[in-house]
Amino acid sequence: MAEVEKSGECVEDKDELGLLKELVQELYIFRDNYFETHSVEEAGKKTSDVAEEMEKTLQKLQEKEESCKHKAEFLLQKGRCLNLAPGFSAEAEECLSRAVKLEPDLVEGWNTLGEQYWKKGDLVAAKECFTGALQKSKNKVSLRNLSMVLRQLPPGEDSTHVKQVTESVDLARQAVQLDPSDGTSWYILGNAYVSLFFTSGQKQELSQQALGSYAQAEKIDKAASCYPELHFNRATLFQYEEMFSSALAGYRRAAVLDPSWNDPQEREKQLLQYLGKVTEFIQNKGKVKARRLRMMLANLSTSSLGPCSSPQFRSPTLRVGSLEPRTLSSLTLGINVGVAALGKVVFSMASEHRMAFTFGMVDSEETCIVVMVYNTADSWGVLIGDTVVIPEPHLKRQNITHNDQAFDFRSIRVDSPLLLIVNGKKQNIKSQIATSVTTYTSHNE
Repeated sequence: MAEVEKSGECVEDKDELGLLKELVQELYIFRDNYFETHSVEEAGKKTSDVAEEMEKTLQKLQEKEESCKHKAEFLLQKGRCLNLAPGFSAEAEECLSRAVKLEPDLVEGWNTLGEQYWKKGDLVAAKECFTGALQKSKNKVSLRNLSMVLRQLPPGEDSTHVKQVTESVDLARQAVQLDPSDGTSWYILGNAYVSLFFTSGQKQELSQQALGSYAQAEKIDKAASCYPELHFNRATLFQYEEMFSSALAGYRRAAVLDPSWNDPQEREKQLLQYLGKVTEFIQNKGKVKARRLRMMLANLSTSSLGPCSSPQFRSPTLRVGSLEPRTLSSLTLGINVGVAALGKVVFSMASEHRMAFTFGMVDSEETCIVVMVYNTADSWGVLIGDTVVIPEPHLKRQNITHNDQAFDFRSIRVDSPLLLIVNGKKQNIKSQIATSVTTYTSHNE
């Protein structure tokens, strides 16, 4: 039985329209569950295979276009089909704009149109689409898309970036609450927590919440577990947390799932090169010749402690009192409360994508250790021969394996250059700047 559409512009059979919806939905299932029907070795074909299926579906839809070219639901399905392409589609924007004009309450139409504006680079228009859709119906797609857009938009006059990121976390949480079985929502929540971690003081609980959200996405949703961006974003957090084996595994997994995406392969390569250089520099003490090293260490004494030797010195654990100097070999794993490590710089490496300014330090016993300093300004650094004091050093053991490579060394983590004493002086506030990272989704978040 035929049914007259509210727009009055075309007549369509309910069953036929239902088949068209099912056709487009199957296309999305094919894309999202690609690795359930294909091996990981075929990952390089995914983009072309999806594009081929999209063309087939589009052809079937276009066969009905003449008879129903102004139908809101039909235009929505055509727009959704075109939206599967990775880039912006002017034809998709036109179809979806016409669809929501005919049916202003078409929530799925507003969401898909918002995604097109997003791909076009018009974040303000995308935000308006998602916000408008939420006003019509609270739904997980609008919530999580709005969460992502808020993290990309510059702060407004009455807002700050931290406020917007905090709001984005709340929106992602709401999406999860609406459907706890949706892995994509958990994944977006993980990204939101990563952003909040880096914008609001790098609190450890936020890092754990991000990792927990990613793990939940993988656990409940096979499709989400195959998102290359999930593995890449989590690997970025692992690297910052100095969980290097996990970071390398994550970059490798992302590269396997999307061979055309260069960033994961490049990050994996850079991290391996970094670990290799660090290991080499530690073993040969930065290639500083023995005679020069002895001269450098000749004036290293407790007087080098500077402010740390004062009874009024406030340590990183907020204890007041002078710190006891200790040799590097006597430090224990974890935070060494009440003591200070001191030595001479024998090599240094700028941060780039490694996130930490890295330098090697040799103490009076000629023990060499690597120091990784986070949240440094580009202008900050130490030079070979500088005297560095590390109050209450956080000692870590780095035992890393990846494919056929292995690295094993001790390191000291320093969360801010402000915690260091260099050549007897505390560091200027300008030496610190918060580390920032970019998280990625299929919308290039």
